[in-house]
Amino acid sequence: MNLASLSPQAALPSPSTAVWQLGPVPLRAYALCIILGIVVACVVTEYRLRRRGVAPGAVLDIAVWAVPAGIIGARIYHVITSPEKYFGTGGDPMKAFAIWEGGLGIWGAVAGGAIGAWIAARQLGIPFAVVADALAPGLPLAQAVGRLGNWFNNELYGGRTTLPWGLEIHRMDPDNPGHALRDDAGRPILEPGLYHPTFAYELLWNVGVAVLVFVVDRKLRLGRGRAFALYVMGYTAGRFWIELMRTDEANTILGVRLNVWTAALVFLGALVYFLRVRGPREYLVPVGAAAAPTPPESDVSQVDLSATEAGAQPAAPEGYRVVSEEQYRRWRETGELPAEPDAAPAGPTDATGSADRSADGDEDAGSDPATEDAETGETTARDERAGAAGSRPADGDS
Repeated sequence: MNLASLSPQAALPSPSTAVWQLGPVPLRAYALCIILGIVVACVVTEYRLRRRGVAPGAVLDIAVWAVPAGIIGARIYHVITSPEKYFGTGGDPMKAFAIWEGGLGIWGAVAGGAIGAWIAARQLGIPFAVVADALAPGLPLAQAVGRLGNWFNNELYGGRTTLPWGLEIHRMDPDNPGHALRDDAGRPILEPGLYHPTFAYELLWNVGVAVLVFVVDRKLRLGRGRAFALYVMGYTAGRFWIELMRTDEANTILGVRLNVWTAALVFLGALVYFLRVRGPREYLVPVGAAAAPTPPESDVSQVDLSATEAGAQPAAPEGYRVVSEEQYRRWRETGELPAEPDAAPAGPTDATGSADRSADGDEDAGSDPATEDAETGETTARDERAGAAGSRPADGDS
């Protein structure tokens, strides 16, 4: 025995309760953390979508589809990768629908949420890549908040450790989910020793991924889904080594946890996408509604209170048109919508039309006023072209 063995070892505590009763309604810490994480992701995504030109509130329309689809996808992935709990010997297939008893897979959540977001983006007329890039830093922050639920549940920890941040783990009561077993004196029972808080490692890693995506995206101005691919690479790189530390039960392939294989494959897919896809960042202007541009960050002293009191709200756009950053900034400053993309070849068409008219003029030159005087004719043709060009933005508004 030495002096070091007599000194108390530092440790991180764990909650002994993860469920509280509000009358007949159970409040589960894990569910509350998931909801808080969704709110964080929505706030970040709303901010980033507005800075790309999307109308306020679009993130709520996206969340209505993405959140339920993400939950369904998370449950499907869990059931597929752990079928013995529901379809094996002694399993109950109906338990596959008991989502309140736990069992969600992040890979299924991301895939299902992406499908839901894609459906919503199509309805709103927003390119899916813009939505994905806007979500890129918010999603790892949401995952970080959600990992706090694992702390309340005393789950997803690693092996034994003597590190100063070793985690105390309570022995949970299987007959009273969300509560620790207690001894005769009413004290919560702890598992022997301390354990790696792998959920906390992932929490901190996810915060780092969010910062990485934000900084790189701000510097390189990523577009076409590359910011989201960067998030996927960052998350899966951390999940790979953190998953190797976990000791909870999991299905394995060749002796390696299934989620390790999944992390490696998804990382490679995101890396290929990030390296192969190129293109500038997309910005959007509204189509089908006369929405006046408003600065993303405005001074309170410049807000028109009379318009607010009148209750005048701009109509939601029917869709959006992708423009360059320069065009978007000009629109924000002047309100001038850039010309439609299909208006570019109008010049050659007009030239062809003029040539046809000139050919007709050879047969009846006296009937064409533009041929009577070269200077007058040139002015008239120029005025006609200017009038035609001036009508195109109005056509684009409609």
